[in-house]
Amino acid sequence: MHRWSKLFIPTLREAPAEAEVASHKFLVRSGYIRQLGAGIYSYLFLGQRSIDRIVAIVREEMDRIGQEFLLPTIHPADLWRESGRWTIMGDAMFRLKDRKGADLCLGMTHEEVVTDIARNELRSYKQLPQIWYQIQTKFRDEPRPRAGLLRVRQFIMKDSYSFDLDEAGLDRSYKLHDQAYRAIFTRCGLNFVVVEADSGAMGGSQSQEFMVYTDAGEDLVASCAACGYAANLERATSRLAPVKEMEPTGDGKPELVSTPGQAAIADVTKFFNIDSASDIKCVAYMATIPVKNSDPKKGPQTMAIPLVAFLRGDHFVNETKLLKVAGATDLRPMGPEELETYLHAPAGYLGPVGLKPKKAVDPGPDLSEFEAGEVTVILDPGLENRRNLVCGANKVDYHYRNVVPGRDFQWTKVADIRNVLEGEGCPQCGAPLKVARAVEVGHIFKLGNRYTDKMGARVLDANGKEVTPIMGCYGIGIERILVAAIEQGNDANGFWLPRSIAPFDVIVTITNVADAALKTAGEKIASDLEAAGFDVLLDDRDDRAGVKFKDADLIGVPWRVTVGKKVAEGKVELVTRATASGSDIAIADIAAELGRLAAQR
Repeated sequence: MHRWSKLFIPTLREAPAEAEVASHKFLVRSGYIRQLGAGIYSYLFLGQRSIDRIVAIVREEMDRIGQEFLLPTIHPADLWRESGRWTIMGDAMFRLKDRKGADLCLGMTHEEVVTDIARNELRSYKQLPQIWYQIQTKFRDEPRPRAGLLRVRQFIMKDSYSFDLDEAGLDRSYKLHDQAYRAIFTRCGLNFVVVEADSGAMGGSQSQEFMVYTDAGEDLVASCAACGYAANLERATSRLAPVKEMEPTGDGKPELVSTPGQAAIADVTKFFNIDSASDIKCVAYMATIPVKNSDPKKGPQTMAIPLVAFLRGDHFVNETKLLKVAGATDLRPMGPEELETYLHAPAGYLGPVGLKPKKAVDPGPDLSEFEAGEVTVILDPGLENRRNLVCGANKVDYHYRNVVPGRDFQWTKVADIRNVLEGEGCPQCGAPLKVARAVEVGHIFKLGNRYTDKMGARVLDANGKEVTPIMGCYGIGIERILVAAIEQGNDANGFWLPRSIAPFDVIVTITNVADAALKTAGEKIASDLEAAGFDVLLDDRDDRAGVKFKDADLIGVPWRVTVGKKVAEGKVELVTRATASGSDIAIADIAAELGRLAAQR
């Protein structure tokens, strides 16, 4: 057993001022973590014990389907240049040089590294399939670290990679990981949902996220209770209800209307007495695009292009969708000078009529492929086949009405670039969608041959023909499992963890260590529980009972055995932290009762 009096468990009565979410407050207050720098944390005794338990569960389930590796955290830049991601990752990647001036980076993920192993070691279809995994520290230069362990710059990840001969093999590897992940999160006691997701910088044809609903989450999930549809907002779609079109005025052609001071959508809709769904919203960006055919010796090269998105006035741009459509790595709003340069108007009066859309999204190697005055114009499908709309006229204090997309303006591409809204129809069954916050704890991708093709990994098939293996990539955030569990189970006094990932199963609290009878009983109960297979923390501190109870409530242990005055009657109190309920139990029965409670969880 472990004795609290001999351990370093620095509990705090107050949370740090910057802590906003429950998990951040309680991880610090319970002595699990301490901050070293922005987004950088030390894991103290209790925190490390929980992390170790999570890792053990992950390792046990992953060993059923794959082989564990340990890969370097420092990577040569040339590998990332081969895959093309040296540029794509941008400022999110920690970059450094060695004493000889060679470019290196700290690993955010390891697709390039495992592909390098595969191309050097795999020769034949007989060596496939392969599933390799590791549990390793990763690094991301997060611009806004926040919420404790939710958004950090150094974190622990289980990442795995599959190599298969064909799509059918990838389907099997993907399904194996799906099953393993469901087992892992179930064993860790999480209430999770599996959602369709965007593959982001990883690329690939299909991906799923494993999410835990919590108000602390930074992701939004759209889900349907009727049919089970669920998707991250970056991937979610919906059925839009029909919109009643306005009747045209005059000859039905675009009519220029003076709208002095009517810059906001709310003002415009009130001025024209229309619904916001009949107003065209314009959102103008400068998009950062990787330069094609750039000189790798010069490092990441990018350029900024004008990108304009048009959607219904009641809709909002999903920038992740827009980034993917544009092939961009970053977006920022146009400044006043850029608005004047590309749209010849200030914010509030921007519109599509008169713009010169670029013919294709791909900007090419430099801006010379843009003709004078061209902008990339993306139209959301919510505006397709609409009639008699209102939009900015690219002129101060003026709007157009009677605008018809396709007749009065053109675009570069039609693409879904909007956020799904709560209450919109499910894309599968039409029932109203729910939109709620969630934390991502795992993500699985079908990568295809993006990396193996670019990096030259080849094997011979059964006919002796050289083919490119197909890959999958699969990640779990170790700390995020801990964070999600705390967000699921907490109250004003602290939190409780599932037994499987708690630092201890039970705390045996001796209310008064100066009382020899209580101390002797507490020692024996702790020893007996340990012999029965429980991981026990004995609170043998010479402190007031109230202080001990507060600490026990704070640190996440699922049960407490209180050794107090009723020992004289052969009884102790057994408290279940999740329900804050207790009952008196005969000392002889305590191990059996704990076993019964553990079996119910």
